[in-house]
Amino acid sequence: MRLNVYDIVMEPLITEKLSQATEKANQYGFRVHPQANKKEIKSAVEKIFNVHVEKVNTMNVSGKWRRVRYVPGQTAAWKKAVITLRKGEKIDLTK
Repeated sequence: MRLNVYDIVMEPLITEKLSQATEKANQYGFRVHPQANKKEIKSAVEKIFNVHVEKVNTMNVSGKWRRVRYVPGQTAAWKKAVITLRKGEKIDLTK
C-alpha cells in the first residue's frame, strides 16, 4: 500500500516531555499512520518540513479502556514517531 506523505504524518504531538526533548536533543514527536515504516516516515518528514532526519524511533501505543454511560469500550490504538533532526535544524510547529 502506497501512502501519501500527508497520510503518513498525521499530526504533531505537543507534550511537556516532547517539548523538553526538542530543546535538549532536537527531537520532535508525530502521530503517524499505523502501517508506515521508519523509511516512509523519514522521507515524509523530510519532504513536508524540508529538513534532514537523522533518526526515527517508532512505538505502538495501545488503546486505553474507557467507560461511556456505563458501557465499557476501548480507544483506538495508534503509532507514535520521535524524529531526531540534524544539528542546527528546526521545525516550526506554530504555523
